[in-house]
Amino acid sequence: MTEATPGQTVGPFFHHALAFPGDSELMPFGSAGSVVLHGYVFDGAGDPVPDAMIEIRQSDASGVVPSVGGSLRRRGAGFTGWGRCCTDSAGHYWFSTVEPGLPFFAVTVFARGLLDRLFTRIYLPEASGAVDGLVAAREDDGRLRFDIHLQGPSETVFFKFPRT
Repeated sequence: MTEATPGQTVGPFFHHALAFPGDSELMPFGSAGSVVLHGYVFDGAGDPVPDAMIEIRQSDASGVVPSVGGSLRRRGAGFTGWGRCCTDSAGHYWFSTVEPGLPFFAVTVFARGLLDRLFTRIYLPEASGAVDGLVAAREDDGRLRFDIHLQGPSETVFFKFPRT
């Protein structure tokens, strides 16, 4: 009889294997119509997670979800609606993008210690009917801030999708 091999976590190799230049710029930083979505990833003890990776998928400003091949190679492809960002040593992530016409960002979180990725949403502050705890704060400079808490009393709401 063979014993099952132990499960493996989904990280922390992201910074070395999956990051690429411009991965967090769905729109050029500071360009007309762009907005910065940013925040911090925290573990259950409230400490920053310096080796997480966040991916977003979103609609464009008119509410259309782009269907563009080659999302990893955006140069010249226009807005693809997809981006990836590894957290820095302080657990900070950021994206330069547009405010989605469908008023949310679909978010996937990868981090050390997780047996599978986590799914959540970040809603625009003006979105009606958004779930408590999933709404970004608009800062004085117009940036959107949303902190992700993997566990603990401030744990972010994560969604479960059935496996097929």
